[in-house]
Amino acid sequence: MAQRTVVSMPGDGIGKVVLPEAVRVLEAVGFEADYVHADIGWDSWVNEGNPLPERTVELLREHGLGLFGAITSKPKHEASAELRPELQDKGLVYYSPIVSLRQTFDLDVCIRPCRSFQGNPLNFIRRTADGGFEEPPVDAVIFRQNTEGLYGGVEWTDPPEQVRSALATHKKFGMFADTPGPDLAISTRIFTRHRCHRIVRAAFEYAAKHGYRSVTVCEKPNVLRETSGMMEEEARKIQKEFPGVQHWSTNIDAQMMWLTKNPEDYGVIVAGNMFGDIVSDAFAGLVGGLGFACSANIGDQVAVFEPTHGSAPKYEKLDPPIVNPIAMILTAAMMLDHVGETDRATRVRNAVGAVVAEGRVRAYDMMKLPGGPDVIEKGAATTTQLTDAILEQLV
Repeated sequence: MAQRTVVSMPGDGIGKVVLPEAVRVLEAVGFEADYVHADIGWDSWVNEGNPLPERTVELLREHGLGLFGAITSKPKHEASAELRPELQDKGLVYYSPIVSLRQTFDLDVCIRPCRSFQGNPLNFIRRTADGGFEEPPVDAVIFRQNTEGLYGGVEWTDPPEQVRSALATHKKFGMFADTPGPDLAISTRIFTRHRCHRIVRAAFEYAAKHGYRSVTVCEKPNVLRETSGMMEEEARKIQKEFPGVQHWSTNIDAQMMWLTKNPEDYGVIVAGNMFGDIVSDAFAGLVGGLGFACSANIGDQVAVFEPTHGSAPKYEKLDPPIVNPIAMILTAAMMLDHVGETDRATRVRNAVGAVVAEGRVRAYDMMKLPGGPDVIEKGAATTTQLTDAILEQLV
């Protein structure tokens, strides 16, 4: 097999810290690849007026495989103010480059595993009826529709007259009819049957392949009748092809309660863009937080893998670095799975699990310390030390 090329996109903040650590693990586990750097994120926005340069898009189009760190995003007016002077007042608008990547390459299937590692002091525990405590195993895999819904980008402040006229044909718009344009902001939630079908089918196929007993559609069809209702409708149809996998349904608000009541009941969960984002972060909180949260963005031709944490720029310049690289390393393991290197992916996850279980080397978040340069003297491992410990466990 020809050696693969991975488009390496560190991005902003701690993305520049953790992505090289993941590459160290990939190389140590024997994954042979060329890594080509690509620009993305805040520096590209400030200097070029485009956080996703076309040259990066072309690299991904050519190689089809990307490993991504993190990006910094800021509100519209702050973003405009930070542009180079010669780029200001040109009508440039900042738009999240990872959202743009998802839409450019139709990376509509987002997979976010949230699995607990034995011995992680950040794992969810609950009180038992006899006054003791128990630690239920969490193994939830969230399938998030990645390109539509509230993140689709179809929105306005002071919508044009043709938009207002179209909305006025709906009887529910009457309560907004007298609102002046500058005081009216609209963000749409658009679902299409094709993409609802794709994400739900991907969820059922994954559940059947990996032995999960259920796929839970986590939406709000009692209120969002058209959009959530379409996803539920597709799930009912697709489930008939998978008699060994049950179709469950939860409302997003109730799910937030139930996931801390009985998280072990849930296996594969599927949701639209916003609700998938919410429920995956909530489950991540039960297995250690964003330091353990990995994800994949999958399309027909291109796949991009990213941890779900942000750029945390206040930690980027700390020397030595203190951030937890595990989310990025688990993200790299997902990339290995995607390209058929499942044995190597398993070795990486087993090594992470061994380090967590041993408890000898822990990042500051695993020690429940506030982040800062003093955590090293309090016993926290540096980013490099935690990666080194994982490398030692690779077998």
